[in-house]
Amino acid sequence: MRTTTLGRSGLAVSRIAFGTWQLGGDWGAFDEDAAVRAIQHARELGVNFFDTAQAYGFGKSEALLGRALREELKRDRENLVIATKGGINPGSDRPRDARRSWLRHGVEESLRHLEIDYIDLYQVHWPDPDTPAEETASALQELVDEGKIRHVGVSNYDTAQLAAFDRVRPVETLQPPYHLFRRAIEEDPLPYCREHEIGVLVYSPLGSGLLTGALKPDATFEDGDWRARSSAFQGDNLRRNLEVVEELKLFAEHKGCTVSQLAIAWTLHKPGVHVAIVGARRAKNIEDSLGAADVELTPDEIAEIERITARGVQVEGASPEGVA
Repeated sequence: MRTTTLGRSGLAVSRIAFGTWQLGGDWGAFDEDAAVRAIQHARELGVNFFDTAQAYGFGKSEALLGRALREELKRDRENLVIATKGGINPGSDRPRDARRSWLRHGVEESLRHLEIDYIDLYQVHWPDPDTPAEETASALQELVDEGKIRHVGVSNYDTAQLAAFDRVRPVETLQPPYHLFRRAIEEDPLPYCREHEIGVLVYSPLGSGLLTGALKPDATFEDGDWRARSSAFQGDNLRRNLEVVEELKLFAEHKGCTVSQLAIAWTLHKPGVHVAIVGARRAKNIEDSLGAADVELTPDEIAEIERITARGVQVEGASPEGVA
């Protein structure tokens, strides 16, 4: 597994991170034992970077990750990078809450669910417009000083929000959505991240299933799966993008890779992107994604991929775990 330095955090991480959003209940029912084996298999294959969040089942995803990596955490803690996120409280009167008290509460809860002594990378899940950046940034610095977290990042921030945070303490990483059908970060805030050496770990590089090649135009989703309520996975939008995916499949076959590997490799070839976060519920599914780190793309091939995808429908708006 190829590795990289995650921007100014200095963290040495695998270019593919294992994400656990799918293990929090937002994607329907799943086999927990199979998910544990998927996490462990990713580690066996060289993944050292694992991303979760307080909001993924409010402890369920974190606890499952901790369970899967328990022996590895005991044996080789310094070579594992555990990232989690906090600062939102869905269902409350303050759904985005990056105040000092809630962040501290979230860190303590995450440590308990993961059963670890410190968090390698703690990220503010969504920007909180009602809490000054000074409070959020200084609160996280206090937690760094106490040894409860080691590095500080944010997720879903734009350039202005990054700059406001940066004025108090450096933003070390950013976690934005990014895939062939969602490219807005190329204008804002990816240029700012490159300029300031902020580590970028992108989520949903497979478009939440759109770019796997497995979805069909008549796909249906469980009531507990957020995609059942998303326009990107319904009607003409879905059909149009799946037509693009079929053309990308042919391109991938000529490259000797799968369409999902092609989609992930495309994100990793974009300047400023350090890591792609992928998830899996079964061990066999993670192997294909990890192979993307070895797919080389020429500038002409990247241009052709983007030409094909230009006929699709861009996915916009808040992502499903967002509260806006």
